[in-house]
Amino acid sequence: MKADMRDKLAESLLLYAVTDRHWLGERTLYDVVRESLDGGVTFLQLREKDLDDENFYQEAVELQAMAREYGVPFVVNDNVDIAVRMDADGVHVGQSDMEAGDVRALIGPDKILGVSAQTVEQAVLAEKRGADYLGVGAVFPTGSKDDADDVSFETLKAICEAVSIPVVAIGGITEKNTPELAGSGICGIAVISAIYGQKNIYEATASLKKVTEEMVRA
Repeated sequence: MKADMRDKLAESLLLYAVTDRHWLGERTLYDVVRESLDGGVTFLQLREKDLDDENFYQEAVELQAMAREYGVPFVVNDNVDIAVRMDADGVHVGQSDMEAGDVRALIGPDKILGVSAQTVEQAVLAEKRGADYLGVGAVFPTGSKDDADDVSFETLKAICEAVSIPVVAIGGITEKNTPELAGSGICGIAVISAIYGQKNIYEATASLKKVTEEMVRA
């Protein structure tokens, strides 16, 4: 990815929302995502662990169309086949998913590739294999991913210093603890419940975005 495109990507990663239908209640995923986009989400990932491929595909097409209304990049979590089929802006994979180099070969050079990392070694390898950005965590205790390894502030900072691609922190991040990430070198945060687990998604998003902007500048 060219330097100017990387700068633009880094800016878009400020407030990265990851969907989770666990929090929907009586609402639809479409409605809560729109509310979060209205509130200021800058990057959107569709994460579905239990949906069949056809419904996943239809959902992804609808959400990407919505994200494009807002000029927000849209990536699919894990499911590379669906990301390619629907021409998503990109895909995000974890360490236990398809290897980054193989994913890059499938999605082509112009799509966004995000990779999860917990160590400097994983981060450096992901960048070498074609990752455009890294999701690093869990930086705080989280209930969203039972298998998430803890990543210390020191490791997060070391990862940011070791790679030239943008890094977002993920895992247990709330409006209250976001300021603790200042000085780490990240360009933004990725959250689930801090947005989609809140009663007023619009207000929660707008408030979290303001705090995140202050943290990044600090």
